[in-house]
Amino acid sequence: MAPVRRLVIDVLKPHDPPLVEFTEQLSDLGGVDGVTSSLVELDREVQNVKLTFEGAAVDYDAVEERVETIGATVHSVDEVACGERVVEDRRTPQD
Repeated sequence: MAPVRRLVIDVLKPHDPPLVEFTEQLSDLGGVDGVTSSLVELDREVQNVKLTFEGAAVDYDAVEERVETIGATVHSVDEVACGERVVEDRRTPQD
């Protein structure tokens, strides 16, 4: 099976830990070279965050487990790139 090179997920997290600490805790997962987090929406009690993982072999189950251990929840998987390289999404006539 081809390795996951990029994984983009939508996460609902509490305010604590702060976004920087939350992202740092996710970045040390095996197979992950880097994580980018973007705040999408802020509520009184929670934050909606987009997380982009890239690496040689990102393990979705390990990502989900770590997210839940930190107290957050995966809302959706929004993008997955698998194979020897990441193919960037390009605009097509259907768009």
